[in-house]
Amino acid sequence: MKSFLPFMSAATLACTLFFAGAANSQTAPHKAAATTHAASTDAKLKIPEIKYETYTLPNGLKVLTHVDHRLPLVAVDLWYHVGPLNERPGRTGFAHLFEHMMFEGSEHVGEKAHIKYVQGAGATDVNGTTDFDRTNYFETMPANQLELALWLESDRMGFLMEGLNRELLSNQRDVVRNERRQGEGQPYDVAHEAMMHGLFPKEHPYYGDVIGSHADIEAARIADIRDFHQQFYTPNNASIAIAGDFDPAKLKALLTKYFGPIPKGPDVEPVTVVTPAITKQKREKVTDTVKLPQLQIGWLTPGRFMPGADDTEVAMFALGEAKASRLDEELVYKKQIAQSVVCDVDPLKLTGMAQCSITAKPGVKLADLEAVVWSEIDKLQKDGLTEEEVEAAKATALSRKITGLQRLGGFGGVADTLDLYNQYTGDPGYLPKDIAAMQAVTKASAQAAAQKYFTKDSAVIVECVPGEKKLNDVPRSPADTDANVKIVNPYTDEFEKAQEWRKSVPKAGPPVMVHLPVPQTFTLANGLKVYVVPDHALPVLSASVVSRAGSESNPEGKAGLATLTAQTMGEATTSMDMKALADAQERIGTRIGVAASMDGASGSMTVLSNHAHEGMKLFSDVIESPALNEADLDRLRKQRLIAIQQETDNVQAMMNRVGPLLVWGNTPYGASSQGTTGSVQSLTLDDAKKFYGAHYGPKDSALVLVGDVTLEQARQLATEYFSKWSGTASAAATLPAAPTLGATHVVIVDKPGAPQTALGAFGVGVPADFPEMQTLQVMNYTLGGSFASRINMNLREQHGYTYGASSGFRAYREGGTFIAGGLVRTDVTGPAAKELMSEIRKFPASPSTEAELKQAKDASMQSLPGQFETTQAIANSMTNLFLLNRPANYYAMLPAKYRAVTAADVARVAKEDVHPDQLIIVAAGDRKKIEPGLKEAGVGPVEVRDMQGNLVK
Repeated sequence: MKSFLPFMSAATLACTLFFAGAANSQTAPHKAAATTHAASTDAKLKIPEIKYETYTLPNGLKVLTHVDHRLPLVAVDLWYHVGPLNERPGRTGFAHLFEHMMFEGSEHVGEKAHIKYVQGAGATDVNGTTDFDRTNYFETMPANQLELALWLESDRMGFLMEGLNRELLSNQRDVVRNERRQGEGQPYDVAHEAMMHGLFPKEHPYYGDVIGSHADIEAARIADIRDFHQQFYTPNNASIAIAGDFDPAKLKALLTKYFGPIPKGPDVEPVTVVTPAITKQKREKVTDTVKLPQLQIGWLTPGRFMPGADDTEVAMFALGEAKASRLDEELVYKKQIAQSVVCDVDPLKLTGMAQCSITAKPGVKLADLEAVVWSEIDKLQKDGLTEEEVEAAKATALSRKITGLQRLGGFGGVADTLDLYNQYTGDPGYLPKDIAAMQAVTKASAQAAAQKYFTKDSAVIVECVPGEKKLNDVPRSPADTDANVKIVNPYTDEFEKAQEWRKSVPKAGPPVMVHLPVPQTFTLANGLKVYVVPDHALPVLSASVVSRAGSESNPEGKAGLATLTAQTMGEATTSMDMKALADAQERIGTRIGVAASMDGASGSMTVLSNHAHEGMKLFSDVIESPALNEADLDRLRKQRLIAIQQETDNVQAMMNRVGPLLVWGNTPYGASSQGTTGSVQSLTLDDAKKFYGAHYGPKDSALVLVGDVTLEQARQLATEYFSKWSGTASAAATLPAAPTLGATHVVIVDKPGAPQTALGAFGVGVPADFPEMQTLQVMNYTLGGSFASRINMNLREQHGYTYGASSGFRAYREGGTFIAGGLVRTDVTGPAAKELMSEIRKFPASPSTEAELKQAKDASMQSLPGQFETTQAIANSMTNLFLLNRPANYYAMLPAKYRAVTAADVARVAKEDVHPDQLIIVAAGDRKKIEPGLKEAGVGPVEVRDMQGNLVK
């Protein structure tokens, strides 16, 4: 590799791409003309606009920037043009393993320090991800921490190998294999891998799972890591997108400082693999430890942004993606022989993949499902799509693109979008072309795509049936692996000395001004309270209606009623059946969801603001006039009963059902929100109607409007669509006091053949209005509430027992539950339980250090703006104001509350609210394999219980 290359001024290209004026504040008055909607008609959508700048450093790093002063945040998104696409045979999963190694520490940052720095600075949307064609690393930071992000990203780009060793690699091999086991523990995962093997020949880069095989992951060596980094993790094989609140001139100087000295790497040859067409149908049958069989059908389709890609997406939307798609309507709603239908299209560089997964109802043969699938495809190919199906698909795609741009970083955010278009088209400003391509799809072009790609001869069919889960796990490498391998520094001593300035951690810039949302409020004559938060950055409106109709209000013996009532409300109204309602929503690019939590129930909708009136008309109809008919309730009740049976397919679902039940007993806080087989069987239409009448009504509900709306427009919308709502909803339920638990003990819930154990320590927590909630959150940040927490660093980073472990408090209106744990390797369940309890037991006596306290407080305060990036996130926070009777300025007061937390406060709540001697440690997994180790761990007496919490002898 070459040494230092001086920066040379690069030509700068200023461009414009779709996005709206982003400089407006969330609560600023609308700057458009003062006229408002006088009638229920919607204006034409004004396509947003975004300005971006792009230039390339002399070492080849491509820079993409977008300035947005709306929030004091900045997103940094670094894409390396490497993934499984570039892997050699026998090295499947290597790109993903390397992604993990990038968090292990670089020369100047220090071992395992990267995540501590970003989270301590208040970062949100922090992650690294690997897809077949690329690997990316991103974080959304407070604006005054931009330099810190650039320091961190540049150090692991240029100086990773100097911070790595064989112990760190061994640890991450364990972590990644735990991640694979986590996937293998999911129902039907083995079928997905079989599908990939059917679609591609073994030598194709897409043949394996992105995460790789156990054998290939375990075979990775430190020399491989070095070679991979030097070949692919170079400035000339990367692009960095930065979006948010920054000064462009200062940013360019910082990029020059941190990335400019990194030498250009070797050229990366383009991958030109040709994907062979499938001309004869392939079939495979696999077994899994599942209750219900599943049919998967897959096809090869056009690659990303290739001709025909959008046509195929529209055809698949009509076939199986829409709520009332052809497959859903025939299999789930009419014949009711399928539990679920899930279809999607995944376009990649070399090709695309389309797939439908249909899970059978009990007693239904997969052959019968398949016959219906081919019948519906045949109709699609012969008769084509309707105009309504095409328009709904296009409206949905447009809505997703625009709403995604509310976020600066993260998946689908502005920075991610710039990088994605640059990666696949070479044009960061491709968004208008992307939108135009989708809008150009016609009935004829979508029909032609269905005829060309969704054929029987080109299909891969995988049948997954109940049976043994067959996995190909391998032993861990010997402890002395790579013991004699020495990593040679690629740089000269002179170069290293010139970079010693990197050892100094950048200081934060001047404190940013944080303006957290404070809603404007008014009340309609019928008692409905309305919260309004204007945000005109994009033509997006989110609406929510929240009522005190949560699971806490379930009558005795009727667990599951609140959630089933909410679900049924969203199916149809008195004026529109299920299909008509679903079609009407998707024609304007939205879906109205109704769901119940513990404390309440809410309906929600996000729609482009040019469809505000159309959306609000549908939304109010769902909330005020739900059909609540026998046919919908009966179908959903049957699906719910099957879903309860399916919980035994997944150890995490098993743990989460049993744990709260053992803490709280048969009370709302102990019972699953889904109910039990017995309680759901007892639910009737009369129960649902009575529950709706008792708990939904304007006097005990609130309407929330957030986004591209003024206060006056909000008042008009609320009056027009909700002023006639009537009802006599009752007050919130009174719940039993928190129980007193016995001594800490272990409960095993048996799942034979499980590749992992769901391990969770459950105890009594605190209510949502706990006066020292912010102190508790600061305390838990260090215990198990962050990646760098003591629990996660012990179980994941030190021992490699898990992909991730954490702790937290589920706080409800009148009580709560403490839970700590994670998914762990079956063979270390006992040691993992011992380490988990060790951290919990030690904490009250050894609470947060001064450094840990500062990091926790800084992270809690500085991450707050990132929690309000989207209209839906703001709307959700406003519903909590209503449900928990919080003041309008609740969020604005949070920074001061976090700032006031002291070490003495943390020590006190650690002793008073963490109860290591009164926990129930639930271990859902293979009893034969985990029981001996759990007994040997000595964390408490061991007993076995079933899914209903009954003792098993």
